[in-house]
Amino acid sequence: MANTGEFALIADYFASWAPHSDAEQGVALGIGDDAALLDIAPGQQLVAATDTLVAGVHFPHDYSPAAIATRSVGVNLSDLAAMGATPRWVTLALTLPSELACDRWLAPFSAGLRQALSAHNVALVGGDTSRGPLTISLTVMGEVTAGSALCRHTAQPGDRIFVSGSLGDGAAALALIEQRWQAPEPLASYLRQRYDAPQPALELGAALAAVANSAIDLSDGLLADLGHLCRASGVSATIDSRRLPLASGLQHERQTVDWALRGGDDYRLCFTVPAALHNAVPAGCTDIGQIDTVEGEPTITVIDLDGQRDRLALQQLRGGYDHFAD
Repeated sequence: MANTGEFALIADYFASWAPHSDAEQGVALGIGDDAALLDIAPGQQLVAATDTLVAGVHFPHDYSPAAIATRSVGVNLSDLAAMGATPRWVTLALTLPSELACDRWLAPFSAGLRQALSAHNVALVGGDTSRGPLTISLTVMGEVTAGSALCRHTAQPGDRIFVSGSLGDGAAALALIEQRWQAPEPLASYLRQRYDAPQPALELGAALAAVANSAIDLSDGLLADLGHLCRASGVSATIDSRRLPLASGLQHERQTVDWALRGGDDYRLCFTVPAALHNAVPAGCTDIGQIDTVEGEPTITVIDLDGQRDRLALQQLRGGYDHFAD
């Protein structure tokens, strides 16, 4: 099929979506003008986040268009979950090589994007298209009650550190995809699903506003992201490798613990809670350590599987993908 021109592409695959009544609430003007006009509810603050996914970096070159769309939405909405926000709107910047600007690629991508956004009542309100290496950038916008957003810089010494689900799934899945590791069923299918369709913990994020002091999305690996939180809050932390939650079928051993600590692509929430509110944390979350008073520079102490302690300065932490590392 012939390639699609830019404006026909927008009209045929994105602007033609039928309005979703819940998602369209608050959209005064959507796709079709120079910019969208959005109505923020009284007493709410606007929350905005952007993530860019690049072929060969954030997903394989032969990844299906629908899976790319689904993964893009989950990755972006996870940032709003970490803020305790409700997602409302999204803009899409889509860069395509010429050979993909056709119905064969655009139809499943558009359908996958629409389905993933509709599942969370999020409206597509604008964006841009360009020719180049396959790159998907989403800017997601949402609302949070003024003054109630969860942040990185508000952890307190004595807080307990929790994570919202199994860790290391993303790194294990990538090892499967790249055929560096094998896993039996149903574990293999579970891991691939976690990679293809990360589920943002939006309900949990909203619930944590009542109990948590701080939170962060786990995209770059537990050590790297907890390090960001410690740096922002001016605190140190201690975590116990033996307490890290792993997917059913994985054992606590050197490789799986390394995936959990440094692997990235988990899109869970890491959050801190005053010790007195420990029992108020929603079910399904795991206590993995505590926030400590900083002595000199912030550090993270990791208790390994043998009970030995390794105190790491934040600049020593290795984890996740660094786009500009040598």
